Order: sequence, then structure tokens, then C-alpha cells
Amino acid sequence: MKQPWLAAVLNFFLMGAGTAYNGRRTAVGIGLTIGALALTYVELNLQTLAPNLYRVMFAAVFLINAFLAYDGYAEAVNINAKRVAA
Repeated sequence: MKQPWLAAVLNFFLMGAGTAYNGRRTAVGIGLTIGALALTYVELNLQTLAPNLYRVMFAAVFLINAFLAYDGYAEAVNINAKRVAA
């Protein structure tokens, strides 16, 4: 049984980790996690180099993480529903 809240939290704080946790799209989850780590590196360096762009990037990453959190939650609920029906 997957925990929808855990998939959501994992996806919010580390893109793709919740997707990997759900186990359906593991390769996508791993790819998103690697991309998130690279994006975090760029974001942290951008804060000192271009403060105005940092705000835009932070907002974009927050929005992406919110949608990924919803996706992880919905996917875990779907997985659990199929297990109950089977």
C-alpha cells in the first residue's frame, strides 16, 4: 500500500523522488531527481549572480514541485485503488 502523502512530500521537496517511490515510472523519477539536483545547483549560484532571475526561477521551481506533488499523490491513490479492486 502506497502512502499518497509521502509521495506528495517526496515529489515536492525532491522532484521525482515520489514518482520513484510509487514505482510505476521509476526511470522518470530518477531522471527528475537528477535534474532537480542540477537545477538546485544552478539556482543557488544564480542567487548571487542575478538576484532578479533567482526570484523567477524560485517561483518556477515551486510551481513545478507543487504539480509534481499532486501527481505523486494522485498516482499513489490510483495504485491503492487498483490494489483494493483486485
